[in-house]
Amino acid sequence: MADRGARAPSLPDDWPAHPDHPILALNHMGTFDWDLDAGLFHMDAPAYEVFDLTPEEYDGRPETLAARVPPSESSRLDAVVSQAIKDGSENYGTYFRIRRRDGTSRWTHTQGYIRRDETGRPRRVVGIVRDATQELEDGEARNLRDAQGKALRRQTGVVQAVTAALAHARSVQEVIDVLKDTHGIPNLGATSLVMGLVEAGRIRLVAEGPAGSFVPGTRITRIEEPYPMGEVVRTLSPRFIESPEEFAEGYPILWPHITDLQITSAAYLPLIAQARPIGAMGLLYNDRHGFSSEERAVLVALGSSIAQSLQRAMLYEQEKDLAQGLQQAMLPRTIPSVRGAEVAVRYRSPTAGGVLGRDIGGDWYDLIPLPGGRVGAVIGDVQGHDTHAAAVMGQLRIVLRAYAAEGHAPATVMARASVFLDELDTDRFATCLYAEADLATGVLQVVRAGHIDPLVRAADGSCRRVPVEGGLPLGLSAEFQSLEYPVSTLELDPGETLLLCTDGLVEQPGTDLGEGMRALTEQVAKGPEDVRDLADRLIEIAEERGGDDDVALLLLRRRGSDPAQAVGRLQQHVASGDPEALALARHMVRAAVRAWGAGDRADEIELVADELITNALMHTEGSAIVTLRVLGGGDRRLRVEVEDSSSALPRRREAGEDGVSGRGLLLVDRIADGWGVEARGGGKAVWCEFRMPEKDDGSAP
Repeated sequence: MADRGARAPSLPDDWPAHPDHPILALNHMGTFDWDLDAGLFHMDAPAYEVFDLTPEEYDGRPETLAARVPPSESSRLDAVVSQAIKDGSENYGTYFRIRRRDGTSRWTHTQGYIRRDETGRPRRVVGIVRDATQELEDGEARNLRDAQGKALRRQTGVVQAVTAALAHARSVQEVIDVLKDTHGIPNLGATSLVMGLVEAGRIRLVAEGPAGSFVPGTRITRIEEPYPMGEVVRTLSPRFIESPEEFAEGYPILWPHITDLQITSAAYLPLIAQARPIGAMGLLYNDRHGFSSEERAVLVALGSSIAQSLQRAMLYEQEKDLAQGLQQAMLPRTIPSVRGAEVAVRYRSPTAGGVLGRDIGGDWYDLIPLPGGRVGAVIGDVQGHDTHAAAVMGQLRIVLRAYAAEGHAPATVMARASVFLDELDTDRFATCLYAEADLATGVLQVVRAGHIDPLVRAADGSCRRVPVEGGLPLGLSAEFQSLEYPVSTLELDPGETLLLCTDGLVEQPGTDLGEGMRALTEQVAKGPEDVRDLADRLIEIAEERGGDDDVALLLLRRRGSDPAQAVGRLQQHVASGDPEALALARHMVRAAVRAWGAGDRADEIELVADELITNALMHTEGSAIVTLRVLGGGDRRLRVEVEDSSSALPRRREAGEDGVSGRGLLLVDRIADGWGVEARGGGKAVWCEFRMPEKDDGSAP
């Protein structure tokens, strides 16, 4: 969940500097202004052309340029800029490559001027970028490029360049890709690379190149076998092979299989991290004989750097697997099938740019079977993106499910969950939306705790946002003693789909929540009809957009009415002195009467229910709970119950000529087909029943 309180630093008044400068544009130079505090990177129109980008593809963040700058180039460029800032330099300049839209490379030159405040702290970088392809094709430029290449091949240059690139690797495969890239192993002059990782007394080959150089039988080898990688793992010492003859004599089993590579020398390095071998790497050459002491020192240092990067990548992958496993364990393992509905759920984990433990979030969904054929749909989002958020989510999901299964009204479920989270002694809060649905009638009772509104897609494909009145997020409402959660009653017609999601599906950089909801509404309207296909499409859109927030999604589509479906049950909490709750209860009665096939008695049932509710609120202290259900059997009846906390029984009495009360129970007795009172714990329930007409096909409603 994004931190709502965070605000970006204000930009200086003169930012950006000299945008769209005409003189520079005439010379095919683009300008940029990089505000280091705000993290914004402004470019003018010629700069967009240099990077082969359109304004629509760029959001002002330097990270977005990664689509055009390869990782190895980006790492080298970052190193140049960081060094200039660290050294206190006023400017820097370097050449780098970009990857154009068509996949080809282009040489680019940049010159940046670092602006600092009175304390010497760097605040902005202003500079130019230009296409340097033609320049590097000239003789003088070629000499410059050769000089830069020689500098890169110097001992410290190679180690620094590769180490800088490896710093961004988050997986073993990314480490391998860096080593194979232009600024990786080829700078050492090697023609072939092999790498293996130690696993349970064996070495498993994870990289070999070039293609076709794989030696059969060496994919997995025992450490004690007579291969060079096994030797360096056993001895923890590098092995430098300085001639073909030495290779053939030392490793007679391996040599016949690599003679076609015309190898003249090789260097095998143990990859050691925290004093233990985690693997080995081999560099094979076809144009050198022997290694100087300086070259050996460079290769040993490089092996150490690679080992550290590999260990970090392996740790990251383990942490990611653990985090995702925890997340999956906290989410429902299975979603129950719901009679009368089609359901689809999806979850997408966040992408946190390589921060350990951040590829997990607190978003969740749940579907809870309830008595009377009802179902509870839950969507929620615990603050934070870490294992703590996932752990809190799991506990909160379980208690919310328990409260709902106990039969509590939706507002009570939400209030109790908020109290639980507040008592959990955590600094996290959570947003949540709980919808209790009676699929026989299509009536939904929705409670919202700081969450985004639901969407409803009609049977014709149109989609609308459904505003739902809400309360404070879970945890905060208990802390501030504001546990009142209003209940909104909606109707879901056959063929309509309820969509619940977390804000990771809605929020986009540079847009507000309203714009995001409108965009989501359009995507749902254009999406596939099937709820599973629609869920897949929405997650695909979230994947394409990326982002650091996770996404939970629940879709529930109501099928057409099923004549054989079990009887329905609805419940509404009506607080004393809350006219809106009373209106919602009346709305629930009207919707249920129509849906259950008793429309010809709608006025009578609504009148009697209103009398019972009014009596409970006027003659008792506290609130009332209204329950409607259909009783099956040979004599189908609609039953209305109004429960309150008073044990005093109602009395039927005649009202005087001028009396304003006393007629309520007489009215109930005259209109209803039966009524009575039942003790309920410390209170009572007054009930009445109405016979329901038979349907034409003789089936139950």
